[in-house]
Amino acid sequence: MMKRILWLLSWAVFMTACPAFAKLQTQTVDYKVGDTTLEGYLAYDDSFQGKRPGILVVHEWTGLGKFAKSKADDMAKLGYVAFAADIYGKGVRPEKVEDCMATSSIYYKNRALFRKRVNAGLDQLKQNPMVDTNNLGAMGYCFGGAAVLELGRCGAPVKGIVTFHGGLDNPTPADAKNIKAKVLINQGGADGFTLPSLPAFEKEMKDAGVDYKIITYPDAQHSFTNPDAKGQLKGALYNKSADKKSWKAMTEFFKEIFKS
Repeated sequence: MMKRILWLLSWAVFMTACPAFAKLQTQTVDYKVGDTTLEGYLAYDDSFQGKRPGILVVHEWTGLGKFAKSKADDMAKLGYVAFAADIYGKGVRPEKVEDCMATSSIYYKNRALFRKRVNAGLDQLKQNPMVDTNNLGAMGYCFGGAAVLELGRCGAPVKGIVTFHGGLDNPTPADAKNIKAKVLINQGGADGFTLPSLPAFEKEMKDAGVDYKIITYPDAQHSFTNPDAKGQLKGALYNKSADKKSWKAMTEFFKEIFKS
């Protein structure tokens, strides 16, 4: 019996000490832009050693919540350091459609503020000592898709930008010339919210000579990656097939960009 106890204790010590059994690490990070306090979310897997690429994750129009955090967790499990930015500010987490619309419109109408907030998130990611600052990427959902495109349009040093059912309209299309990153757009074929902006977006990318790719998922509506989208908002519905395919496209996209 004593030998068994000692063996179990030894195994417990081994499990704790061995990097192969390390766990996902997460933490809330407060940071500021001017007088506004923002509350981001950091995720990384400490079984990976040394510096690694960093991925900025930006939330949908409800603000930073469980969905965006879960995506940061998933990216960390792939070996990245992921930071889920907060565009709205600490405690600003609208729930009703009208409140989400009102809050998100603040940033759509003020692109300078939008860019300042998303760049602040990128700065937090870059400051992390585990991050290889020469290998940065950004991904966003819905409102967050618009955010990461704005990040690119102001010349941020990211190598890859990925959007999922993201906002594509841009009042200053000439700013696309500042995009240094490759761009992957995951577009729902039945997304009435973003499809009308697609032709102008493609022209913007082509005119600026951006390396971009658009993957369209037939029959996928807006919010097709979010399992909580169950038709509460007309035109927004989860699509399991499009979710899986777009995630695979994203992982291959970043893998190729950061292969060195």
